[in-house]
Amino acid sequence: MTALHDDALATLRAWGSGDARQQALRERMVTHLEAHPDGLGRSCPGAHVTAGVLVLSDDHRHVLLTLHAKARRWFHLGGHCEPQDRTLAAAALREGLEESGVPDLVLVPGPLHLDAHVVGFCGEHPQVTHLDVRFLALAPAGAVPEVSEESLDVRWWPVGDLPTESAELRELVAAGVALAQAWSSRAI
Repeated sequence: MTALHDDALATLRAWGSGDARQQALRERMVTHLEAHPDGLGRSCPGAHVTAGVLVLSDDHRHVLLTLHAKARRWFHLGGHCEPQDRTLAAAALREGLEESGVPDLVLVPGPLHLDAHVVGFCGEHPQVTHLDVRFLALAPAGAVPEVSEESLDVRWWPVGDLPTESAELRELVAAGVALAQAWSSRAI
């Protein structure tokens, strides 16, 4: 077992949600990691855990989204865990920094949201399920994103005027805003 695998299991076992669907996803991810020592790697057949990050502006009014080059849809930032990642949170933060070009992101402790979705463009596998553990990060005031090679575009969107009707993305953004407000009020 690697440090990342141990951290992912501990993080997911400790995380809780009042939402039954989120709890079921948490249990699915824990079961997956218990059964697969390689459950965070691209090489794990069928499914692997990924790390995502929803980036909000410092005033919580805007969300940073990427127009994914392969999917050609707007998403939060995130991707595969890498061998150098020691924790899920570190993987999420690395992905946020790489895909946004925004330095000094502040990661809010603990997962924000969980999701499982089938991806048809993941390396050698024709279809694989990404078990995505999503975190929240706050950007510094005036942050200007840069487009990475994985994106066609990266830009700020008002949280109430997203570029997609995706109910899943709207749910994620709403959860992020609520957590950011609660976390910021504790930090004062």
